[in-house]
Amino acid sequence: MTTDFVATASITIESSADAVWAALTDPAIVKEYMFGTELESSFEVGGPITWSGEWEGKPYQDKGTVMAVDPSERLQVTHFSPLTGAEDVPENYHTVEYTLHDNGHRTLVTITQDNNADADAQAHSEANWNATLLGLKKSVEARQ
Repeated sequence: MTTDFVATASITIESSADAVWAALTDPAIVKEYMFGTELESSFEVGGPITWSGEWEGKPYQDKGTVMAVDPSERLQVTHFSPLTGAEDVPENYHTVEYTLHDNGHRTLVTITQDNNADADAQAHSEANWNATLLGLKKSVEARQ
């Protein structure tokens, strides 16, 4: 797996890590900030995770496996999107990790995504994750 081009995005959310965790794992909230995606997972290590929806008029179902779950601290999953046109083989999966650092009533959320093909793919991933984090922040803070 290529790790030279790791996308990273961070944001501080004015809320507890517990509230942010709920927004990362509740399908109804995820749909609000993640481009309308339908999230399905039991969030059990080794279990499946899918993201389904429509992107630019094309239906999709991205998939992966839950690799680590530390409630209110860290979630790590693999991710593969057939929309890339790449073959569904392990070397074409990303590892996406969400880390939460609770500072009382504020939480720093960082997302990393490995296995980006090059600097352009890394920048594209970072732009998507930054947009996702802005939406996450709005969704969580609106629930205060």
